[in-house]
Amino acid sequence: MADTTHTIGRRKEAVCRLYLKPGSGKWIVNGRTLGDYFPRPSYVSSIQQPFTATDTLGRYDVTARLQGGGLTGQAGALRLAVARALVKIDEAYRPKLRGLQLLTRDARAVERKKPGRPKARKKFQFSKR
Repeated sequence: MADTTHTIGRRKEAVCRLYLKPGSGKWIVNGRTLGDYFPRPSYVSSIQQPFTATDTLGRYDVTARLQGGGLTGQAGALRLAVARALVKIDEAYRPKLRGLQLLTRDARAVERKKPGRPKARKKFQFSKR
């Protein structure tokens, strides 16, 4: 396992621990294949975007452990972890991935609920009389 690259990706409440090693393009996400874990094709294409941008699709085996959040957050966390791992392997990929904003951690998260309101921004109905 000396040639294995380990990275971490985060998005919303989701955390991804990723292990990338040279191989045939096999994906294992929480013990399942990529298509089984993420049933929506849009998630799969989003996750594979760093590989397609660097023309490395099918050259590495991916093993990922995902925790927390929902499928959208986990897909975003996995995409960030993949991009970071590719940069760790070859620094020449950095400008291309940076240009596509694949190395930027999406800091958007759920806004907290405020006191005296039903939700974060929604207000109770105003009654004049």
